[in-house]
Amino acid sequence: MKGFSYLPDVATLELDREACIGCGMCEEVCPHQVFTLRGDKAEIADADRCMECGACRTNCPAGAIRVDAGVGCAGGLISEWLSEVLPGRRGAGGCC
Repeated sequence: MKGFSYLPDVATLELDREACIGCGMCEEVCPHQVFTLRGDKAEIADADRCMECGACRTNCPAGAIRVDAGVGCAGGLISEWLSEVLPGRRGAGGCC
């Protein structure tokens, strides 16, 4: 999604560049192009695009990424979707 971003400066995303092995997995799995490879390490290109889904953290073989998956907009959107799909389940009331 080009040009997509959430609220500025709220993502819990952190990258330990010292621990990064430069495999590029974070760049590959991120749905919003939050990461880029610069030299032999990943870096956060735009943290405001992060929806805190956790795909980067889950797929990082070096454990160089920290993010509180499910606390941000992704969690809110999934909860809202579930409340529509599963009648009787209360949603989170939106996220943003």
